Amino acid sequence: MTTPPFDDRDGSIWLDGAFVPWRDAKLHVLSHGLHYGGGVFEGERVYGGRVFKLTEHSRRLHTSARELGFRLPFAVSELDDASREVVRRQGIADGYVRPVAWRGSEQLGVSSAGTSVHVAIAAWEWPHVFSADARLRGIRLSTSRWRRPSPDTAPVHAKASSLYNICTLARDAAVAAGHDDALLLDHRGHLAEATGANLFLAIGGALHTPIPDVVLNGITRQTVINLARELGIAVYERHIRPEELSRADEVFLTGTAYEVQPVVAVDEHAYKVGKLASALSDAYGRLVRGPAPRR
Repeated sequence: MTTPPFDDRDGSIWLDGAFVPWRDAKLHVLSHGLHYGGGVFEGERVYGGRVFKLTEHSRRLHTSARELGFRLPFAVSELDDASREVVRRQGIADGYVRPVAWRGSEQLGVSSAGTSVHVAIAAWEWPHVFSADARLRGIRLSTSRWRRPSPDTAPVHAKASSLYNICTLARDAAVAAGHDDALLLDHRGHLAEATGANLFLAIGGALHTPIPDVVLNGITRQTVINLARELGIAVYERHIRPEELSRADEVFLTGTAYEVQPVVAVDEHAYKVGKLASALSDAYGRLVRGPAPRR
């Protein structure tokens, strides 16, 4: 099935406080955010018509904007209400919500002084990042030559559009080489994350995950850590060297789009879809979707 391009779809998008036809939600080619990376965004999942942890995502959009030096013209509650209405209007039962904010076109120079801030929210059906059976069979990663930057060189705690160019470069290279995604190290050479997800290693029955000091402390990451502790699984947040991949019994990723995604290979290291990833995937599914209906 061919997926229609994102600029040619039916429905409506919330743009700067009002709903506009999907095809009319546009920005000028001389928008400051397009040229200088002054944009932030969120990715949110819809389960059964409800956005999971919506307010947490809306708050993080505000936090990301502040990291980039601008303020959103809409309160968290207004973003929440708009997101719910977008989902309702689009008739999304299970899908994805994309809020995005960027600097406008009042002037075009390196300085952003005098530019307005625009916000849009769109939603669409989107069931899987990878194939439909990827959660059962796992995915393959390759370590990228691109690294996550130091906190004194980039706003690493913002979900900033500019930072995702690193992810695009890494992901495209991995896919071209026959892998599903890329694993990035940080500027110190520690394990960091995949291109759109946080990283977990299972070693000796416990979970080990990189400290989120140079990567986004994902909302799904935090949720899975809490679920693991509820299940009695020890979780250690620490710096992890690449050579520890050889010690891992399991590897998996977490993210809003990825959910809990097992990994079966990182470069030359092979893994099985193990008990911890499966247990946490099941627990996460129960949390976001509710208990399975009785038959």
